[in-house]
Amino acid sequence: MVRVNAPSVVVRRELFGFLSADEGSGVTLLSAPPGSGKTVLLRSWVEDAGLEGNVAWVSVERAEQDPQRFWLSVIGRLREAAGAEIVENLEPSPTFDGDALVDRLISELGALEDVVVLVIDDVHELRSPEVLRQLEALLDRRPSLLRVVIAGRRDPRLGLHRLRIAGQLAEIRGADLRFTLEETRELLAATGVVLSDASVARLQDRTEGWAAGLRLAAIALSGHPDPERFVAEFTGSERTVADYLFAEVLERQPAEARRLLLRTSILERVNGPLADLLTDAAGSLRLLQELEQANAFVVALDASRSWFRYHRLFADLLRLELERTEADMIPQLHRAAAAWYEENRDVVEAVRHAQAAEDWGYAARLVADHSASFALDGRAATLEALLAGFPPNAVSAEPELAVVLARGEVFGGSLADATAYITLAERNAGRVSDERSRGFELSLRLARLMIARRRGDFTSALDEAQPLLAAQESKAGEAAPGKDIRTAAFLQLGIVELWSARFAEAERHLQLGLELARAGGRPYLEAQCLSYLAVTAGRDSMAEAREHAVQAIGIAEQHGWDADRVAGAALVVLGNVDVWQGRFRDAEQWLERARGAVRADLEPGTGLMLQLAQGRLNSANGHYEEAAASYRAAVRLEELVVGPQLMTAPTRRLLAQTQMQLGDLEAARQTLAELSDDEEDGSDIAHAALAHADLAEGDERAAIEALAPVLDGSLPSNPMLLVEAFLVDAIARERLGERRSAESAVERALELAEPNGLIWPFVVTPVRDLLERHPRHGTAHGALLKDILSVISGSPPPSPAGEPAALREDLTDSELRVLRYLPSNLSAPEIGSELYLSVHTVKTHIRHIYAKLGVHRRAEAVERARELGLLASSSPLR
Repeated sequence: MVRVNAPSVVVRRELFGFLSADEGSGVTLLSAPPGSGKTVLLRSWVEDAGLEGNVAWVSVERAEQDPQRFWLSVIGRLREAAGAEIVENLEPSPTFDGDALVDRLISELGALEDVVVLVIDDVHELRSPEVLRQLEALLDRRPSLLRVVIAGRRDPRLGLHRLRIAGQLAEIRGADLRFTLEETRELLAATGVVLSDASVARLQDRTEGWAAGLRLAAIALSGHPDPERFVAEFTGSERTVADYLFAEVLERQPAEARRLLLRTSILERVNGPLADLLTDAAGSLRLLQELEQANAFVVALDASRSWFRYHRLFADLLRLELERTEADMIPQLHRAAAAWYEENRDVVEAVRHAQAAEDWGYAARLVADHSASFALDGRAATLEALLAGFPPNAVSAEPELAVVLARGEVFGGSLADATAYITLAERNAGRVSDERSRGFELSLRLARLMIARRRGDFTSALDEAQPLLAAQESKAGEAAPGKDIRTAAFLQLGIVELWSARFAEAERHLQLGLELARAGGRPYLEAQCLSYLAVTAGRDSMAEAREHAVQAIGIAEQHGWDADRVAGAALVVLGNVDVWQGRFRDAEQWLERARGAVRADLEPGTGLMLQLAQGRLNSANGHYEEAAASYRAAVRLEELVVGPQLMTAPTRRLLAQTQMQLGDLEAARQTLAELSDDEEDGSDIAHAALAHADLAEGDERAAIEALAPVLDGSLPSNPMLLVEAFLVDAIARERLGERRSAESAVERALELAEPNGLIWPFVVTPVRDLLERHPRHGTAHGALLKDILSVISGSPPPSPAGEPAALREDLTDSELRVLRYLPSNLSAPEIGSELYLSVHTVKTHIRHIYAKLGVHRRAEAVERARELGLLASSSPLR
């Protein structure tokens, strides 16, 4: 039985009153040395003031360096305290923008109707300058109903002087936390310790009111045979007091309790099974619960009292005693803890304990097996911190670690450093064990594939990709590559095949990646697979391309991510679809967002597609100089690409076509000469480009002859190009007086354009007169013809084709409230004023509404909502 009685919590009314009276300041700093009673004070104040439902309590992890983990914890606690309708959810992702998140939080919390207290405990453990800067911004710009209490062992680097000067900072220091004589007497009485007034005063004086010292003294005095003598002998500084009392407490514990306390002191937190393992005994949970019930220095972390931690001062002293008595056991304890955490899927703690045991090979294998999952879980900073825990010689000795570092450099954009790590891994590949060699080789190939893809070296990327196709099953005795690695491999492979014009293979592998992402619960990879499937779908079905792209953006929005960063390719697809279908204003909005999201130097394929879409949009608006500039930018991007790729022929054809529109036939012919030098361009694209040039030079017969193998099917072609080809054929035949043949060619163009609602080819090709004369009674495509002529004349564009049949996800109550105002003429700020919401919150809700309805304009959202019965067909609110 553990022979210790617990000192009760002393109700410190004066400090409670100070905390409750500081509403005007907004921010309270509680800064005091360890053992001063900071956390106990705050928790007892929260309970006494009845604030449990309004407090968001965040305990900072030890040596916290991960911005995303910290802010996810803040958001989770704020959602509990403020309500999910106020604070949007955010899930981990590899792309994290803490500054944008703080801006969003400030805006959302502006909608608070009651006071919410954000408590950040152990703030001294924040080791990330990025987090400190962002937290400082939150404190400086916090909404009026958000109170913040920050507690730590020392003043954090948060620029608190500005708040102090403005009278917005309340401060509680170590001196304020010292127990008074009356509080000391109350603490001792609560534990049943009987002392004379003189001894109480002596104890108060010797500890200087230090809360931890008094609590340790109370524990030691409980049941002591001669308490007066104990107090008389009790003397010394804070550290020597702690050492003396520690000896008193530990020596009075049963042997099994001492063994448990010492051996589990290597842990940040402990439960029964883990303690059983480290002590090689049973019944640890019972002992921990007794210690927690009896000793203020063992704290339960959950309601079921299954996980515990030790007061940090107490733990430090226990570790010192363990080093003195069982130093040889410490590495073994760390290895055992690492294995237990690995078995229980807490990889971070497993790696930390393997590193503490200096078992670098084990630690490296753990990191290698789970590095992809760290990135996808939004724990890149945690991974960096774990990698920083390896000594330099471990990186050289562990090739699997070098591959992890290479992938990290790829994501960071440093391809030279990534290549250096790959070289190091290849040089030391022989050190990988036989049972891990296949997994290592696949990870190495994936890293090389990523580097090649980022560089635009599609030939090398395809070479690296082939062995990854066989990674679905592992041979007997081999470690199977992780699901996240396989999913990422299919995604990378599909992207490379897409830009290499291997469309069937690209679609198959992206679809496999999508299935794995969904099965593995990886929405980030799901959104990326959908983004690139939207690109492949766009060759045949604009509706399917739009649906995939909207789904990708919707997934990002649903998880609280920046959709522009997660689904940049989807933005380009939506812009491209709107260009083809004649919604040029909408296209500009999508492409503007894409320009801010797509890094062409690291995504040359997506960058090329963006430039082509922008060029088509400029051509449709009659801005031919700007269109030519976009196409030239695309040509320059082609120089980054090695090997077969999708855009070479279309880029030069479009550039030549624009040069013709500018009247520079010589430059157009030179561009076409470059096109015909490519062995693959004796194709439909080359013939169509030459036909445009012939027509521009007045040689209609040559144009018709150039188009013949395209139009009769001798050269395979896609519907988009065929539409243009039939229109050029129609112009040539009209000029030659072959009116019926011209009408037939126009009708054929309309027939091919109808399934996808294509309008752009009719806008950029001079066929307006032909379309206006086209016999209405003789066409099967009257509605499309009407839409085309409306767009050419500058009338509003048609509604999007391919609307989703039903909501992908139900609208929240907050979104429904905002939806009611969309039929009105109110702006976002005015809607916010009506609903007492910030402008940012209103705009966020509107983005979510658009994503869930599958639209991207306000009028479309209203129309779609009415179709679904979410809005009545009555008159608007204003």
